[in-house]
Amino acid sequence: MRILVIEDNRDILANVLDYLQLKGYSVDCAQDGLSGLHLATTDHYDLIVLDIMLPGVDGYQVCKRLREDARSEVPILMLTARDALEDRLNGLRAGADDYLIKPFALSELVARIEAILRRSQGGRKRQLKVADLVYDLDTLDITRAGQPLRLNPLAMRLLAVLMQKSPAVVRREALEEALWGDERPDSDSLRSHIHQLRQIIDKPFATPLLHTLHGVGYRLAEKDNDL
Repeated sequence: MRILVIEDNRDILANVLDYLQLKGYSVDCAQDGLSGLHLATTDHYDLIVLDIMLPGVDGYQVCKRLREDARSEVPILMLTARDALEDRLNGLRAGADDYLIKPFALSELVARIEAILRRSQGGRKRQLKVADLVYDLDTLDITRAGQPLRLNPLAMRLLAVLMQKSPAVVRREALEEALWGDERPDSDSLRSHIHQLRQIIDKPFATPLLHTLHGVGYRLAEKDNDL
């Protein structure tokens, strides 16, 4: 599931990004209306989280342009610091599917996202699956061959990225950006986390799924014949 978050408050954006990635979503971000509108019209997203008070083009206009000009039907969850009825009605009239008033709990944000996605996609269960490795994005349960696996939050995020991209190779730089953003640690940190992840998802089982392409990156796949 891919989500676009359009929010100009960096603290809110960082918290939302981290939480959604932990829940297994692939997230892109924009900090102004024009950039967000460009991303929304040039790429595919399953849902857009849209702040109203944005520099340049505000959230109402972004929503209206997506609905009227781009003929986009992507679900939109609008964020607003205004709790007046007229403000909420304006968002719904512009084409939003739901709204959430700031400040909000991240758990409520995800609950509303999941409710919107259930309505728009018929209640489909959200799971990532590679061979016998299964990551339930709703419950955050991870199993392999039916056996439950316990991972820390960073390892869960790393696994989610690898499973979403499977069977493609994910470059080191892309993994580092997904895990740490611009504040990347020393070069051995990713290798250490990959090693720890491999000990949990591969070592107890006969067939390895996590493969290394030296000097390039990593991938999750049942077979490694073409590497």
